[in-house]
Amino acid sequence: MGSPLDSAQFVRLLDERLRSVSENKYKDLKSMIPTLFNVLPTDSAWEEFYSIGSLPDIPEFNGKLSYLGLAPGFTTRIEHKEYAAGVQTERKLIDDKKYAVLDRRAAGLMESAHRTREKKGVRAFSNAFSTAFDYMESEEGVALCSSSHTTKAGTVTTNGFDNAGSTALSKTAIAATRLLMRKFRNDISERIDVGDDLALILPDNLADTAYEIVGTPSGYDTVASDKNMDYGRYEVIPYLRLDDYDTNNWFMVWKSQMKKDLVWMDRIAPELKNTVDYETYMIKHAIYFRCSYGFIDWRWVYGHSVS
Repeated sequence: MGSPLDSAQFVRLLDERLRSVSENKYKDLKSMIPTLFNVLPTDSAWEEFYSIGSLPDIPEFNGKLSYLGLAPGFTTRIEHKEYAAGVQTERKLIDDKKYAVLDRRAAGLMESAHRTREKKGVRAFSNAFSTAFDYMESEEGVALCSSSHTTKAGTVTTNGFDNAGSTALSKTAIAATRLLMRKFRNDISERIDVGDDLALILPDNLADTAYEIVGTPSGYDTVASDKNMDYGRYEVIPYLRLDDYDTNNWFMVWKSQMKKDLVWMDRIAPELKNTVDYETYMIKHAIYFRCSYGFIDWRWVYGHSVS
C-alpha cells in the first residue's frame, strides 16, 4: 500500500471496462466498549483513582469508646495515549477515476479509528494475566487476574484474594468459579456481597459450550431428571476479538461492579481534518484521537488462563 494514492497505483480505476469495483464491503465487528466498560468523561492528561479502606468490627464497649482506623487503598493512574494517521490522494486520480470508490476516505479513517479503539479495549481481557499495562500504573503492581493480590491493612490474604485460575470451561468449572467469586474479600479481609448479575465473557470458540451449559434446563452432564442449577443463571457474552489471542481463556464477571471498576476514557474522541496541499494539490484527510482504559479494582472478575 503506497502513499500517496496516485494514478500509477490505481491505474485500473481509470479503465471503464471493469465489470465492477467494490470498496469497504465488509462490516467491522460489533463495538464492545459500551457493553463492558464504564465510559468516563475526562479533561485531563491523566486520571488517578484512589480508594479508602473499610472499617473493622465494632468491639465490645468497656466504658470508653474505641476509635477505629482506616487503611488507605491503592492508587491507579491512567494516562491517555495519542493516535493519528492520514491519507493523501493525488488530485488527478480523483478527477479521472471512473468508479465511485475512494470517495469515503474520511469515513474510512473513522472506521479505522473505531477498530483501533476496540482492539485496544479487548486487551483488558486478553492481557488480564499480565502486568504489561497499556495505559495505567498500578500501585498494587499485580495483574488484573492474579493470585498475588494484597492489601495495605495488614490483614490475612490467604483466602478471598485470588482471582486467577487455569481450568477449562465446563459446567463444573463454572460452578466452582462462582463459589470462588462469592468468597471475595475487601481490603480488611472481610467477606463482600458479590451480586447475582454474573456473566461469562469468552471467545467465540467457547460460546456454543457456554450457551449449552446455561441453556439446558435439566440433564446436562447428569441424569435427565436432574435440574441444571446453571440454567439461566449467567449471561453469555461472546467476545470475538478474544479469539485473536487465545481460544481457551474465559472469564466470569460481576457485571454491575465491572461497569464501575473497568474504565474507558476518550480524552479526545476521533476527530477528522481535511485539506488540499497548496503546492501539490494532494487531497489530505487525517484523524486524531486520545484514549485509555484501566481497572481500579479487581473484585469484579475471575479469569482462567487455560493452557
